[in-house]
Amino acid sequence: MERTGEQTFLESIEQAAGDASRVLELTLARFGAETGTLHELGEDGLLHLKAWAGSIPETLLPVIQTIPGGKGIAGLAVERKEPVNMCNLQTDRSGDARPGAKQTGAKGSICVPLLRGDRAVGALGIATGQERDFSQAETDLLLEVAHRLAAVR
Repeated sequence: MERTGEQTFLESIEQAAGDASRVLELTLARFGAETGTLHELGEDGLLHLKAWAGSIPETLLPVIQTIPGGKGIAGLAVERKEPVNMCNLQTDRSGDARPGAKQTGAKGSICVPLLRGDRAVGALGIATGQERDFSQAETDLLLEVAHRLAAVR
């Protein structure tokens, strides 16, 4: 049976699951994204930054080190236990993105929760410099990455 590119990608993710930076690198390459973050939900109820990649301004790093539940894209993905997808973060008027998120210059973005059963344990977000609606197939694949990460976190 021939393996698909998706299967090969997911096998790579599984092999790298203990190395959050490598997972982000693989994920950004697969989705053609420039920026990514991985947060884990702590016992304090806050999301803690475990890894990041791409063009996140130094002034924004302290802001994203810890994120309260329900705040920003990552906090909402965890609170809602579903993906938060924005075609253009810069012009989004939903109120989902925090003002600081625009400092990244990112436009197309998606953040998915890491779910262990029905419990959120973190968030995985990626973004591009262009407007982009992530397709259902892309969303499903990113959710699978998040599922595999949740299993080892």
